Amino acid sequence: MNLKRRQFLFLSSLGAIGTGFLGWMLSEQNYQNADISDSTTAIAANPAKKDLLLRFVSVADTGTGAKGQYAVAGAMNFYHKQNPYDLVVLAGDNIYNNGEIEKISAVFERPYQALLKQGVKFQACLGNHDIRTANGDPQVKYVGFNMNGRRYYTFRRGAVQFFALDTNSNADWKNQLPWLEKELSRSNAAWKVVFGHHPIYASGVYGSNPEFIKTFTPLFQKYGVQVYINGHEHHYERTRPINGTTYLITGGGAGTRPVGRSEWTEYSAEKLSFAAYEVYQDRIEVSAIATNNRVFDKGIIQLKSA
Repeated sequence: MNLKRRQFLFLSSLGAIGTGFLGWMLSEQNYQNADISDSTTAIAANPAKKDLLLRFVSVADTGTGAKGQYAVAGAMNFYHKQNPYDLVVLAGDNIYNNGEIEKISAVFERPYQALLKQGVKFQACLGNHDIRTANGDPQVKYVGFNMNGRRYYTFRRGAVQFFALDTNSNADWKNQLPWLEKELSRSNAAWKVVFGHHPIYASGVYGSNPEFIKTFTPLFQKYGVQVYINGHEHHYERTRPINGTTYLITGGGAGTRPVGRSEWTEYSAEKLSFAAYEVYQDRIEVSAIATNNRVFDKGIIQLKSA
């Protein structure tokens, strides 16, 4: 082989090596760029925590369509990206001021658009503002609230059974209370979660409801209800277990009002916020999350608390 032929082969091999190296560099750069651009997707796709049975969130007094609601909705969406969930307990006053269903796009569909597109299901109950128009019937029939034409109803997610109540003064108490006791008594769910709009125990503007304490707490104790969730008070409050039941107010969904403390208060705060719940076999871990995406309260509800 002459010199020119050997030089040609040597230079060709260098070119092949260089092309391969350049290709590797480009592919590595593309991989790194893809990894960076998809970081939020990667977070959202994190596998579920070991032994986690269900994750859900609750919020109430939301339906203003104003910046406070959007701020909380943004925090709910941020949390969803890191900790996927597909259930929101919506504890009343879904449409301010008078429950006008024609406002549904402005006060529900647009603020929660990102979550709704991800298939997150909202399970609603009626608040006092919701019944000001047609006694809330348009909301009861609205498909996005998943009430299926019922003012009080129950549904189950695995080991957790939820019981939604109409706590308004004009509710069908004659039939609702026997229904609640019947459904609680026949439930074999490990976890029982009841939600309604009005508080039973609260340290805010309205305070505790003596009639509700007399009506509900014996039922909750008898049938092992571990959690009651409500709004109406525009703050966050978590009680210690009271006769086995923890009471959670998550009414800072769009605006806030002052809150104090009671002897049974574990934590209270006047914050725009929502609550997240991670259900395990033996406990529920509760996190209160503000619009800065920070957890400002954490609590554990034991299965055997009730």
